[in-house]
Amino acid sequence: MIALKPSKGHLLIAEPSIMGDVSFNRSVVLLAEYSQTGSVGFILNKVLDFTLKDLIPDLNVDFKIYNGGPVEQDNLYFIHRIPELIPDSVEIADGIYWGGNFDAVISLIEKNLISENQIRFFLGYSGWGAEQLNDELDANSWIIATNEDEKYIIEKPCQSFWKDQMAQLGGDYLIWSNAPENPTYN
Repeated sequence: MIALKPSKGHLLIAEPSIMGDVSFNRSVVLLAEYSQTGSVGFILNKVLDFTLKDLIPDLNVDFKIYNGGPVEQDNLYFIHRIPELIPDSVEIADGIYWGGNFDAVISLIEKNLISENQIRFFLGYSGWGAEQLNDELDANSWIIATNEDEKYIIEKPCQSFWKDQMAQLGGDYLIWSNAPENPTYN
């Protein structure tokens, strides 16, 4: 397998070796930013037990909230695929955007002009300092993969996402795709 260099829009797939890491065990992270000064991403497959209306009671929608990562978990972030509706969005990769005008998002939700398959909300984000992510890559904590689902990554079911990524990698990773989350339960 050819090792990819990290880049905006790539996926970070947690190596099975980081079992026990509370934040990143079996995580798939979408890199929203990668530069010499640091990196930002969002965990795509860790749904939380509450919805958007739990955080913003005036909104009567059951959009799921995901654990974006261990940094700033008291802040709400979002990725989406509708930059034409959300001003000030930042492109992550072709067809997928990060952030934008939150008041516009609220208004669009109130008018039923955004569906859950167009936007994904996160509490917190995953962040790395200048060389921190490179150090973790050197320590084999992550596998870098292209985002084959591109803008449809928002619609991916989260329950089996890590397992599916392991299966796609094949080889020794195929065994991990069917291993229980906690091998001591086996």
